[in-house]
Amino acid sequence: MKVLITGMSGTGKSTALHLLRLRGHRAVDTDTDTWSQWVTLPDGSPDWLWREQAITNLLSSHNKGNLFVAGCKTNQGRFYPLFDHIVLLSAPAETLLARIATRTNNPYGKRPEERDAVLHHLTTVEPLLRATATVEIDATPPIENVVQQLEELAEPLPCSEGDRPVSEGLVNNPFCGGVLQLGRGMENQVADPGMQHVGLEQP
Repeated sequence: MKVLITGMSGTGKSTALHLLRLRGHRAVDTDTDTWSQWVTLPDGSPDWLWREQAITNLLSSHNKGNLFVAGCKTNQGRFYPLFDHIVLLSAPAETLLARIATRTNNPYGKRPEERDAVLHHLTTVEPLLRATATVEIDATPPIENVVQQLEELAEPLPCSEGDRPVSEGLVNNPFCGGVLQLGRGMENQVADPGMQHVGLEQP
């Protein structure tokens, strides 16, 4: 199972990956030079994008166990067909800002202009991520709860007879397939106009 964990800065993606790795899963944080690179866009602005060949090789070569990949990049939508799940971690603005202010593993968000950018992305970029995600997880509870949900998603329990699709493509049990149709076929919305020039996550 290949799972992308995405979301705004401060939702706990890196911490979730760390715990998943401790539990024996393969976990890759793409906010390193190995997986991402700075590029100059046509308007002259910089953007921190996935290295497409590296990500393609990572996803196409994985064929055993669970692979959790974390990131929030302008070009990530191009790779959605290679994932089994696109998981959006979300939390209220006040939670994100509080975590960013106290975290020690990432300096991004300490400056006022970076905090303003986080709030801007929350209103402009997160809706695009939500539209193309297969599952959304509330990241406000303790991170152990989030990790448990990620593990359950990668190794879902059998569906019960009562798990039937309801309106807007959702099901009573979100791990039983109905929500997997939400946003499929919309990959280019994330890869192209809606997230251009945002520099979502920076090393």
